[in-house]
Amino acid sequence: MNKLKNILTACAIAVAGSVGAAGPAELLAHADDMTWLLPGVPYPTENAPTPERVELGKKLFFDPRLSADNSVSCATCHNPVLGWADGRATAKSIQGKDLQRASPTIVNAAFNSIQMWDGRKKSLEDQAMGPMESMVEMAMNLNRLFAWLKSDADYAAAFAAAYPGEAIDDKTVSKAIASFERTVISNNSPFDRWLRGDANAMSASQIRGFRLFTDENKGNCAVCHQAPNFTDNGFHNLGLPSYGAPEPDVGRYAIKPIAVLKGAFKTPTLREVARTAPYFHDGSAKSLMEVVEHYNKGGVVRKDISPEMRELGLSQQEMQDIVAFMQALTSPQINLALPELPY
Repeated sequence: MNKLKNILTACAIAVAGSVGAAGPAELLAHADDMTWLLPGVPYPTENAPTPERVELGKKLFFDPRLSADNSVSCATCHNPVLGWADGRATAKSIQGKDLQRASPTIVNAAFNSIQMWDGRKKSLEDQAMGPMESMVEMAMNLNRLFAWLKSDADYAAAFAAAYPGEAIDDKTVSKAIASFERTVISNNSPFDRWLRGDANAMSASQIRGFRLFTDENKGNCAVCHQAPNFTDNGFHNLGLPSYGAPEPDVGRYAIKPIAVLKGAFKTPTLREVARTAPYFHDGSAKSLMEVVEHYNKGGVVRKDISPEMRELGLSQQEMQDIVAFMQALTSPQINLALPELPY
């Protein structure tokens, strides 16, 4: 018995040493942590995914001819090599003008119960036409768009294969783009592998960061970035400096004028967050550390600030651990073949 105990102790020490200071018990995910494992990708029954629908959606997503001057596609603001965002503080319109808000990532948008920074769209299908319809984004004449798609033999055949018997219109364009967007999934990060039992998938710092992230008395991050997709699909005013401007962006309040929603924006997923700098709806934070530092001091502009915002009192090491954890939310890059567009 003593010999077996010694062997087990030696093994535990070896495992602990491979990941740093954390002991064996701290290396493993707990039963309660399993709520962070993502389920299967949801989809509406009227738009079940098929290879034909996904491929058509991918063509449309990458085709700049869906914009008024043929210069901007969905992928312009949602670039796969930039975490499906655009790397800018705020997005640009077809005229190259800076817009007011950052381009949010579409990673795991399939799991969202509401879409856009201000929640004005209910689903992926509902949001797909939004940029094309917007005069400050893609500014597309929809009658011209649908006439062109019908006249192009390749696109016409692709729509017929994807949605047989249905018209080429805003409904089928939206459904196709949404079908492609539902394939942009992050669920194989070091964090996911750790949850599935790989004790070495995350470093000791990253494991500590996760515990700080979920501890309501420390980071308290999970109060808004909830399991499993790191969002509560809710809206919060984070006390950003930009809200102190004379006429600030009021966010959700413009859609739903309730006092608690003044300056409130949708909680984004943190999946692939290390790829999507800069951060916040106004792109004001250049790094993940800047984000954590903002939360640590409880925000800047206190007017209308979310009740969840408070000073955290985190040490520099604790902030570094939380950043390390967020870096563990990056899955291997999707091996995406760009579509061959019809001409």
